[in-house]
Amino acid sequence: MLSIAFKEWAVICEALSEGRQSLILRKGGISEEGSVFRPEHAEFLLYPTYFHEHHAGVKPEFLPLLERAEVAKPAAGVVRFTHFVRVESVTQATQLEDALALDARHAWTPDVVKQRFHYRTPGLFVLNVRVFRLARPVDAVDRPEYAGCKTWVTLDTPVDTEGATEVKR
Repeated sequence: MLSIAFKEWAVICEALSEGRQSLILRKGGISEEGSVFRPEHAEFLLYPTYFHEHHAGVKPEFLPLLERAEVAKPAAGVVRFTHFVRVESVTQATQLEDALALDARHAWTPDVVKQRFHYRTPGLFVLNVRVFRLARPVDAVDRPEYAGCKTWVTLDTPVDTEGATEVKR
């Protein structure tokens, strides 16, 4: 059972769910404490968001996943959980070259990586993850307290992870 969810672009959730992405790059949202992301949890549900993603920020080969994510978007007021991740390691890229060298492992364009890297203070967290598909999707009420530019959400009702299967890379 998991009650912690991680808000991420829906297209990135799709890339992770297909085994086409094996890491998560994170800076931190404006609603984070001190505007800084902290890798606080070793396992968490993927909470797809649709607010910040845009075509220009996604590599062309991942655009079909963006379109698929938009088509699969649940009704307003609902968040759908289909996957969770287990963090294998966390590092911090403090040099832009190191962040850009991860290009083959994620869906963001180099411009998005540069923008995120330089936001406020230089650097990005790199979470190497293993992804698991839930035995069945779980729809939950998208509550007002889940809103905003924050990473971590504590759900009212935990989601059962029994029977989840690992996504192959």
